Amino acid sequence: MLPHDDIDHGTPKRASDQQVTLEIDGQSVTVPQGTSLMRAASEAGIPVPKLCATDSLEPFGSCRLCLVEIEGRRGFPASCTTPAEAGMKVRTQSDKLAKLRHDVMELYISDHPLDCLTCAANGDCELQDMAGAVGLRSVRYGLEGKNHLQAQKDESNPYFSYDPSKCIVCNRCVRACEETQGTFALTISGRGFDSRVSPGQDQAFMDSECVSCGACVQACPTGTLQDKSVVALGMPTKSVVTTCAYCGVGCGFKAEVKGEQVVRMTPWKDGQANDGHSCVKGRFAWGYATHKDRITKPMIRAKITDPWQEVSWDEAIAHAAGEFKRIQAAHGRDAVGGITSSRCTNEETYLVQKLIRAAFGNNNVDTCARVCHSPTGYGLGQTFGTSAGTQTFRSVEKSDVIMVIGANPTDAHPVFASRMKKRIREGAKLIVVDPRRTDLVSSPHIKADYHLQLRPGTNVALVTALAHVIVTEGLLDERFIAERCEDRSFQQWREFVARADNSPEAMEAVTGVPARELRGAARLYATGGNAAIYYGLGVTEHAQGSTMVMGIANLAMATGNVGREGVGVNPLRGQNNVQGSCDMGSFPHELPGYRHVSDSTVRAEFEAAWGVALSAEPGLRIPNMFEAALEGDFRGLYVQGEDIVQSDPDTQHVTEALSRLECLVVQDIFLNETAKYAHVFLPGSSFLEKDGTFTNAERRISRVRKVMKPLGGLADWEVTIKLANALGYPMDYAHPAQIMDEIAALTPSFQGVSYAKLDRLGSVQWPCNEDTGEAGTPTMHVDGFVRGRGRFVITQYVPTPEKVTRRFPLVLTTGRILSQYNVGAQTRRTPNNRWHDEDRLEIHPHDAEERGIAEGDWVGIASRAGETVLRARLSERMAPGVVYTTFHFPESGANVITTDSSDWATNCPEYKVTAVQVCKVTQPSEWQRGYTAFNQQQLDMLERRREGAAAGVVGK
Repeated sequence: MLPHDDIDHGTPKRASDQQVTLEIDGQSVTVPQGTSLMRAASEAGIPVPKLCATDSLEPFGSCRLCLVEIEGRRGFPASCTTPAEAGMKVRTQSDKLAKLRHDVMELYISDHPLDCLTCAANGDCELQDMAGAVGLRSVRYGLEGKNHLQAQKDESNPYFSYDPSKCIVCNRCVRACEETQGTFALTISGRGFDSRVSPGQDQAFMDSECVSCGACVQACPTGTLQDKSVVALGMPTKSVVTTCAYCGVGCGFKAEVKGEQVVRMTPWKDGQANDGHSCVKGRFAWGYATHKDRITKPMIRAKITDPWQEVSWDEAIAHAAGEFKRIQAAHGRDAVGGITSSRCTNEETYLVQKLIRAAFGNNNVDTCARVCHSPTGYGLGQTFGTSAGTQTFRSVEKSDVIMVIGANPTDAHPVFASRMKKRIREGAKLIVVDPRRTDLVSSPHIKADYHLQLRPGTNVALVTALAHVIVTEGLLDERFIAERCEDRSFQQWREFVARADNSPEAMEAVTGVPARELRGAARLYATGGNAAIYYGLGVTEHAQGSTMVMGIANLAMATGNVGREGVGVNPLRGQNNVQGSCDMGSFPHELPGYRHVSDSTVRAEFEAAWGVALSAEPGLRIPNMFEAALEGDFRGLYVQGEDIVQSDPDTQHVTEALSRLECLVVQDIFLNETAKYAHVFLPGSSFLEKDGTFTNAERRISRVRKVMKPLGGLADWEVTIKLANALGYPMDYAHPAQIMDEIAALTPSFQGVSYAKLDRLGSVQWPCNEDTGEAGTPTMHVDGFVRGRGRFVITQYVPTPEKVTRRFPLVLTTGRILSQYNVGAQTRRTPNNRWHDEDRLEIHPHDAEERGIAEGDWVGIASRAGETVLRARLSERMAPGVVYTTFHFPESGANVITTDSSDWATNCPEYKVTAVQVCKVTQPSEWQRGYTAFNQQQLDMLERRREGAAAGVVGK
C-alpha cells in the first residue's frame, strides 16, 4: 500500500433513502440525493480537478478548478457545491473548461515558489498534481508585481512548519480546524491579495490556541504546512495500516515508512474510530519508539543495589524462570504472580494470564484496570450483564443530549471530543458533571447548558438526586422499564430515590450543586430526546466508584436511553488496550470473556485446551499483592508493560512492597520507575514492532501491524512464550494470528474474530459470533440486556472516608493533560514536553491568597500518606477548597500523596479525593530528595551495565 492511495472524492459522502440518476460525460450515474456533482463523478471514475475540496470537509467552492457544464444552464458551476439532480446532463471536459482551469491554475502558480525539486512536498502535492492535470507548462506573468514569495516561515511548532509563501488560501486548513478538530485556532487574516492563513491573531503556531492535532497539515494541498519529519527524512515509500497505542479511542493510522524507518503517522481515512482525524500524540509523538533511552538487551542483577549485567535472552529467561521456580518450591505455589499490560496487545495479554494460570498454577493476575475502570466492569456487569460501553463513537452524532461525568475528553480522548463537539455545535445539549471547569464547559462555539460543579467525592449523592427528579416528576420511561427491566429491583429503587432525603434540595448541602441547576439537568436528560452518558475516571476512581457506575446505569434504564444509536452508557477508557486487557482474563477472579474461575464448566474448557489443571480460587488483586509482599507471603512478580510505582496510589507503600520481593521481572521498553526495583529486565517492544490487536473503548477490535523489527530482537508475545517454556509449560505459536484463533475458540464474545476478517473489514466489535452480524455488535442491548432484564441497584450515598480536616482542609483531585499520556514514559521522550514539561498544582486564587502563594511559587502538598512539592498555577477552573494536578512526571510524586482509600467493590483507588494542605515552601520534599538520589543511583548502575562490574554477582 502506497502513501495517500485513498481516493479523495472531494466532498463528504451523503446518506439518503432517495437515489438520483444523472448523466456525466455520457455515463449514467446513480447516487444518494444530496451528493455533489464532484463526488458523483469521482465515484464513477471520472476525476474532476480540485484544490479547495476534500472529502473530509464540507464543500467551499473557492478554487474554481472544479467547474463543469450542465446542459440547459448558463455559466460554469463549481461541481463541489452543486448537488446532483435527477436527469442532469453534466460535462466535466470541454475546450472552454480546459481554458478556464488552465488560466486559474496559472494565476495560482504565478504567486507560488517554483522550487518543486527541493520542496519536501514534491511527489505529495496536490497543486503540483493539478498543474499537470490541467496541462500548465508555463506562466505568462513575471515577478515584477507584488507577491508573497518572501513571506517568512513559522518554524515554532516542533512537528510541522508553516510556509506562507506556498499558501494558496484554499481555506482547507482553517476549515479542518473548525469542522474536524473544533478548536477554531486558525483564520484568514487580511483581505484580497493580503489574505493569508493566520494562527490566532497573527501569532506563531506555538503561541496560538492550536492543539497540534495535525488536521491542518493533513488538509493542506501544498507544501505550506509540512511535517518536519518528512523534511528531514524525505517522502515515505510505503505505508502500513495499524492502530494507535495511546488512549482508548483506538485511532487507525497509516505508518508511512522508508525501509523500517517511520517517516510519519497519517490518520487512516477508513479508521472507524477516528475517520481520518488524530491528536498531537497519535499523529506526532511516536519518536519514543526509537529513543536513545530504549533498553534493547536483557539484564539481570541479584539486588537492586547492584549494577545491571547484560546477558543473552536465553540467560535472562532461564534466570527468571529459575527464580520463580525456587520461590514456589520454598514458599508455595501462590507466592508469585503477574500483572498484564493495557499497552500490549490482546494476544500478549492473553498469553501472560495464561502463563500465570497454567505455568505458575494460580490466579494471581491483575491489570491496570484495577486502578482505573474496574468499577465499570463491576457496575455494568451488575446492571446490564456486561462490562463494556454500549455504543460506537459515531453514535454521539445522533445524540440530542450529552451528559459528560468525570471525564475531560478534550485532553484525554481528543479525537472523540472533536466528534462530540461537532454534534454540540449542531445543536445537541450538553451537561457537564465535574468539580473542574473543563474545556467542554466553555470553549469556542461550545457552552454547556449545565455545569454541575459538585464537590469531589459526592458523585453518588448527585446521581441519586438526578434520579429523584426523574421519578418524582413522572419522567420515567414506564414502557421501557416494563418491557426490559426487573420489576422488583425497579420498584425498590423507585421507592428509595423518591425519598425526600434524596432530593436535590436535601443533597445541595452535600454536593454543593444548586438544586435548581440539578433539577434542570435531570429534566433535560430525561426529556431532551436521545440522551447519552459518557464518563471517565472521575466516576470510577472513588470509594463509591462501583456504586456510581450503577447509578449511571439506573438513569439510562429509567429513561429508556439504552439499546439504540445516540444513547447509552459509555465509559471512556484511558489506555489503548485497557478494554482488551480486561476482556482477555486479566482479573484474578475471571478467565477470558469475564467468566468466573469457580465455574467448573468454563474451567474445564480451558483445562482441555491448555492441558493443565486450573485453580478454582480467585487470586490476589494488585493491592493484595502489595500487602502479601509486606507480610512475606508474596515474593515474585512478573510485570509486563506496566509502571505500578508511578501509576498506583501511595507510592511509598508500593515501593516498600516491591523492595521486599525476591524476584521482580519487568518487561518494558524503558527503565521505568518500577524497573528500578527489578532483578530481571526483559526488553519490550513498541506497537510499531509487533503484530496483534487492540480493543478500544467502543469494544472495537483493530489490527496492530509490525512496521519494523523489534529493537530488542523479540516481540512481547515471543518473550512470554520463552518464559512459559522455561517454566516447564509448553507454548508454541508461530504468529499472533494463532493466539487470536485460540482466544476465539475459548471466548464466546470473540468467536467470530480472526485476522482474515479484520484484514477484510478493518475492525469488528465484540460480541462477534454466530449470533451477531459479521462485523459484530455496534450497539449493545438492542432487544434485551445481556443479563436478560436490566437490574436497578439502590445507590445509597456513603461519604468518603477521606475527609477534610483542620490539618488537611483542601481536597486534591487528579487528571490528565492533552500533550502528555498516563505516566509519561512515552510522551516525555518526545517534543510534547514543549507544551507541558512538569506537573503543576492548580489552586484557586482565593486559596492561594490565603496562603501567600503567587503564580509559579513552589508549594508543598501534604496528605496523610506523604508530601511532595510542585509549582503553583493559579486557576479558577476549580472551586475554592479544591486543588488539582496531573501525574505525568515521576519526580512530581503525585501518587506519593494519594492514599489507600479505594472502591468498596473492586479496590480501585480513590485518586480523585485526597485531603491535603498546601503551603509555600523553598525546597523539595523529603520524598523528592530521596527519589532524586535513588533515581540517579539506578541510572548510574544502568550506565555501568556494559563495564562488567556486576559480572559474577547474580546468584551469590
